[in-house]
Amino acid sequence: MLRTLARQAAATVNHSVSSNLTAAPPAMPPTARSIKASKEEVRHGRLSERNLELAVRHLHQDGLVVVEDVIEHGVLDHLNHKMVEDAMLLSGRGENSPFNYNKSNLQQDAPPIRRYFEPSIFLNKIASHITTTALGPKPKLTFCSGNTAMPPSDEIKPQRQPVHSDADFAHPSHPFALVVNVPLINMTPQNGSTEVWLGTHNGSGLHCQEGAHGERASGRIKLHLLETRRMVSPPIQPIIPKGSIIVRDLRLWHGGMPNNSNDVRVMLAFIHFAPWYRNQMRLEFGEEVRPVIEEEATLDVRADYVSEQHAERTYLDRGSGNSYDFSQTP
Repeated sequence: MLRTLARQAAATVNHSVSSNLTAAPPAMPPTARSIKASKEEVRHGRLSERNLELAVRHLHQDGLVVVEDVIEHGVLDHLNHKMVEDAMLLSGRGENSPFNYNKSNLQQDAPPIRRYFEPSIFLNKIASHITTTALGPKPKLTFCSGNTAMPPSDEIKPQRQPVHSDADFAHPSHPFALVVNVPLINMTPQNGSTEVWLGTHNGSGLHCQEGAHGERASGRIKLHLLETRRMVSPPIQPIIPKGSIIVRDLRLWHGGMPNNSNDVRVMLAFIHFAPWYRNQMRLEFGEEVRPVIEEEATLDVRADYVSEQHAERTYLDRGSGNSYDFSQTP
C-alpha cells in the first residue's frame, strides 16, 4: 500500500514538473518584476501592503523580485572599494582561487568585520520583510558570501557559467530558501548580470540536473530541458540599478555571465532559510559585529564570533562552492 502511494505521488510530481516547465508561452516576453520602494518604506523597513503583495506574488510566479532604491549608495561604495581589492588578490591565485565553474566567476566573502558590516546591506529590513512573509517568522541566515564577475585581462577570458540550480540536493518541492542578492554597482548585461530563467523554481528538481553535489560543476540543468524551456520562456539578463536588492528562490535556474566591462562586478548573496528548515551551517564574524547582530529581531542569525584580527586575517581563505551544504538534517 505504501509503495503504491509513493508511486502515485511520484507520478503526480513528475506530471506537475512536466506541465510547469513546458506550459504555453506567456503573452508577453519574460521580464524581471521590480518594485520601487518609497522613502517612507525604506525608513520604516517595511513595504506597504500592496507592494508586499506584489513581492510575494512575483516570487511565487517568477521565483524572483527586485526592489529598487533601498540601500544608500555611499555604503555600497565603501564596501565595493574593499571587495574589488580583495577580488584582484583572489583572482591572482589562479587554480587556487575560489572560482565557480570558471576563473572569471569567483565566490567571494565580504570582510566580516565591523567597519564593513553595514546593516542596511547585510540585514536589510525590506529584504527580511519579504522573506519573513514568504517563509515564516525569523528565517535562518546561515550563508553570507558573494559572486564576483571579473573583467577581461591577460590571464582571464570572461566566460559564462552553465545554467544550474543552487538546490543541487534533495529538497522540498515548496519554498524553503530565498537568496537575497545585493549588487554593489549597477548590474547590466555588459558587466555580467546574472542570467535567470523565470518560473523554473516551480516543478524543478534533481531529475532536471547533471552533476551531483560535491562536484565542482554540480546542479547543471540538462540541455534538452533548457531547449524545451527556452521555447516557453527564454532566459533574461535584467538590468539591476545600484541600491537595489534581488530576492530569488534558491531553486531557480540561473547562470553567471561574462563581464565584458572594465570593472570588477561584485554581487553579495545571503540565504534566508525557512524557520522550519534544519540547515546546519554557521557564519563567522569579528567580535565587534556581535552587538549589531544581537539587535536583529527579524532573522535568526546563526553565527560564531572570533577576534577582529582573526576574522580579517582568515576570511579570504574560506571554502567555496560545494564546501557549503544547503541541505537540512532529517
